[in-house]
Amino acid sequence: MEITYVKHVDIDKKKWDRCIENAPNGVIYAYSYYLDAMSESWDALVFDDYKIAMPLTWNKKYGISYLRQPAFSQQLGIFGSSSFEDNLVQAFIDKAAEHFPFIEINLNFANHYKSATAIRCNFILPLNKSFAETEKDFKTDLGNNVKKAKKNNLVYESSDEIENALVHFKHTYSSRMNITESNYNNFLRLSFLLKDKKQVFVRNVNSKEGKLLATGLFLKDKRRIYNPMSTVFPESRKLGANHFLFYKLIEEFSMQDLTFDFEGSEIPGINHFYRNFGSVEQNYFFVKINKLAPFQRLLKDAADRYKS
Repeated sequence: MEITYVKHVDIDKKKWDRCIENAPNGVIYAYSYYLDAMSESWDALVFDDYKIAMPLTWNKKYGISYLRQPAFSQQLGIFGSSSFEDNLVQAFIDKAAEHFPFIEINLNFANHYKSATAIRCNFILPLNKSFAETEKDFKTDLGNNVKKAKKNNLVYESSDEIENALVHFKHTYSSRMNITESNYNNFLRLSFLLKDKKQVFVRNVNSKEGKLLATGLFLKDKRRIYNPMSTVFPESRKLGANHFLFYKLIEEFSMQDLTFDFEGSEIPGINHFYRNFGSVEQNYFFVKINKLAPFQRLLKDAADRYKS
């Protein structure tokens, strides 16, 4: 198959976004405006006039060009109206490797790839049923925490305080995550852009006295609601605030043709928390390729040690 490498300046953004919009596996992270905001540089692989496309989110250090996964962009990979058989995925990976000797990227849930370095965990929950029907699959632990939240008269409400939600997440979790200040600034600018598109919203859980206990910044497209950053304060966990936040969010958007994307986690505690909602495991694929020359590997290893 004739896969074409397209430099960023030559990408037809209208055709690109139409491809993502029409692709059954299209996700918000793959739209051109999202990539422009979160990737320092990105080019593309295109097949058959944008019927199938793959973003190449790259960076360059010490003269080495490499593919990496942008922050707050869980899944990318190959998009389009295709069955994404292993040979198609392999053809795109091989083409990318012709241009980038080092690759560390996440493909998406539809890119089934036998040679993937790892399979990563994500959870989704269809919202097209009534809340009463969805609630039947909630686990006992969740029910007990929601009862606790209701007993404490916790309040679920909407908010337009995007920056506050981001700042709370950063202050609470940054020490555990490899996210730079630049990543946060880029995501904040993106969030205000998405606000104009009506694709971002904030929900809070407060005490009956009005104290903020948990907050979530959520993204939305025509298929999914995404959970890139939700925050519960340590002292609020015993009140069931985080369980209540997601419980009420699912109730709010029930009976809509949407899927809630928890964004998954390899951390056992978070993994268990998402399973409490009767969510469905929908994994995606991590690819790492290292074709660096020996001296380039030494340079990269030294840079990684300096960074850590």
